[in-house]
Amino acid sequence: GTYSPGSTFKMVTAVAGLELNAIGIGDRINDTGIYYVTDDPNLNPKCWLYNEYGRGHGPLNVVGALMKSCNYFFYEVSNRIGIDRLAEYADYFGLGRYTGIQIPEAKGLLANRNTAKNGEVWSAGLTAMAAIGQSNNDFTPVQMSKYISMVANGGHPIDLSIVKSVINSDGTLVSQNEIDEYTHRILKTEKVTTEDKNISAETIAAVHEGMRRVAEEEGGTAYSIFKDFDIEIGGKTGSAELDGNKDQNRVIAWFAGFAPYDDPEISIVVMVEKGGHGYFTAEVVRDIMQEY
Repeated sequence: GTYSPGSTFKMVTAVAGLELNAIGIGDRINDTGIYYVTDDPNLNPKCWLYNEYGRGHGPLNVVGALMKSCNYFFYEVSNRIGIDRLAEYADYFGLGRYTGIQIPEAKGLLANRNTAKNGEVWSAGLTAMAAIGQSNNDFTPVQMSKYISMVANGGHPIDLSIVKSVINSDGTLVSQNEIDEYTHRILKTEKVTTEDKNISAETIAAVHEGMRRVAEEEGGTAYSIFKDFDIEIGGKTGSAELDGNKDQNRVIAWFAGFAPYDDPEISIVVMVEKGGHGYFTAEVVRDIMQEY
């Protein structure tokens, strides 16, 4: 299945903004609640905090914006970099394309100017929504797992597999190339190679710190779930509306995280259809991490 990732996508926007020098790590953007991209007041996107409490987050840098999941901040970043560069970085993290795992999978859809619906022209408003994981973004949980693993490992490409090894009857190992060729022939897919973008250590450190604060510091969107947890982690909540419907029974709930924070061994993505809010899925991630 493919699903809008909601705010779990915001690390893509953060990485793109930092790597393209559209923002600096210490730069602050003032969230006033409503982000004005059009003369039509009904089409201007709003921060979730404004929708709930009628106010914005105020000035935040990228770490604080990830921690508090500030929509306004990422609207502005996307306006500075544009949809083409945003889609380029999302594609780099494997979103909206086959992962190469050895089972049939959906390709998904990555929001870009070619995915505007009903012949409409791509707009700044659509870019803003894409930057927070809405618009036409639809990914599989497996793609999201690959993406979070790349965030955790420093931004380097990885291959996904459910096959550890294949052993011939004579005890010899089947080569990885042979396994890949067989997989792609059966599934009718092509192997995709990704050149390392060599994302800077400073960018990764800032994104990791924002994700740490989500779980580890008061005010983080999953702090109440992890505040007494004995393992330091990095994570991100996500709540994606189905067809623009804010009813909790029509919201896709995500939590994506990795642990231990200082030397990651495991990344986990949990998605619950009609789950209400990403906050609720954080408990599942916590329990899996504890068991691991």
